[in-house]
Amino acid sequence: MCSQTRKSDREERPLEEVIDRIRLEDPRYHAEAYEFVLLALNRVVESLAEHRHISGAELSEGIRGLALELYGPMARTVLEHWGIRGTIDFGHIVFHLVDHKILSRTDEDTLRDFDGVFDFENAFAVDMVSGSRGAERERGEE
Repeated sequence: MCSQTRKSDREERPLEEVIDRIRLEDPRYHAEAYEFVLLALNRVVESLAEHRHISGAELSEGIRGLALELYGPMARTVLEHWGIRGTIDFGHIVFHLVDHKILSRTDEDTLRDFDGVFDFENAFAVDMVSGSRGAERERGEE
């Protein structure tokens, strides 16, 4: 789905300024949501054997994993506080960043690539006794 553009491919503007401009156009998401999506993207790309473009589903799973790692049972609450209520919201954030030349996309990439990647309620559920996550329980990976 996405990869970061090189600074030479976009205007020299601080990321904070770009995010502020995006938020003026569409105030649904907190600035932290944009920063978090970019952090997760970097994590996913760094985990690959070789650099390549990643899919919306891959990025969504990377965001989910990072949120659980950093925020544990509060992951869904934190994301919702930032305005993120489903994986389609990851897509809206990504496409805002694409429109402002922070990220790039291929002709095949669409917002639908992010729609319904996982069930938000179950994906962030953490069993406080076993420590397993909702999606792991669904797949039988406990």
